[in-house]
Amino acid sequence: MHFRPAVEADLDRLLGCVVDESISWAHPDRLLSFLESGNYRYDHIWLALAEDGEEILARAVWWGFPGGKPLAMDCLYVHPSADDRVDLAAGLLDHAHAAFGQRPAYHVFVSNGWRDNPKAAAAIAWRWEAAGRAGLTEELERLRYEWTADEPVPESPDRLVFHGDDDDEAFVAAFRRVAEGTLDYSTRQALVTMDPEAQAREDVNDYKSMPGDRSWWRLAYAKDGDLVGVALPSANNGGPVVGYLGVVPEHRGHGYVDDLLAEITRFHAERGVQRIAADTDMGNAPMARAFERAGYRNFAIRLVLSAKPEIAAEPAEPAEVENPVNAG
Repeated sequence: MHFRPAVEADLDRLLGCVVDESISWAHPDRLLSFLESGNYRYDHIWLALAEDGEEILARAVWWGFPGGKPLAMDCLYVHPSADDRVDLAAGLLDHAHAAFGQRPAYHVFVSNGWRDNPKAAAAIAWRWEAAGRAGLTEELERLRYEWTADEPVPESPDRLVFHGDDDDEAFVAAFRRVAEGTLDYSTRQALVTMDPEAQAREDVNDYKSMPGDRSWWRLAYAKDGDLVGVALPSANNGGPVVGYLGVVPEHRGHGYVDDLLAEITRFHAERGVQRIAADTDMGNAPMARAFERAGYRNFAIRLVLSAKPEIAAEPAEPAEVENPVNAG
């Protein structure tokens, strides 16, 4: 068995890898489109080859922002002839993770009620086991929502004033405040290993890398000028998205999440958008209820398998007393 990243000469064979299971995958049109956009890169596609070096026995495809690091695995394929799909897939992921120097999460898109669908459950089962063997042991389900233009545009109670700000530092400061006590799983996980300001800065940079226009971003203020939250209409490769919204801790409990979501939805609707997509963690019940109040429909599930954050130990003091880790 030979493991290596793909090269341009592999393209025809890459396009011949077909997943006929009930699961999301990097199909040929998506592969070609994202290779062109830079969201896929040959060095972010890893292959397991037969001994002759010709036949692709397994393929893993990672997505990322153009020019950036791999952020999420989109597709895990193993040829039907493989004796042990789990073992082969886990080995492929181990080699790729070692080359990347990190373990990007695996994002799988499935329909609601997938556990009751034998084909979908079977397609996910061996991939889930392989991902776990390769260190992706944290499990999260996210609810996928959509608003479509046949729904009423939500009204705002006009309690907030929204302003853009060209200074990224204003959003870094706001993101940092919103992250305090957040229910968002990814933010909580990031804060295990990152300083709060560094985590906020990384989030701002990631949102700047999305196809949505930076000028769309808004900070939300109360009538007395106090910061209440953040509302970021944005877009991804699939089209307009809610992006990001959050309320600072001292203003939570007053229903401002509805105002922020209404602002984002109105902004996109006024541009003539026909569909707006959004995700939230299954455990974030307040956000899920806000989507439903605003006319968003839960249409699918995003399953995210990720690595547990690793906290680096602090150097010991001379007296051999270990310092507590600052987890932010």
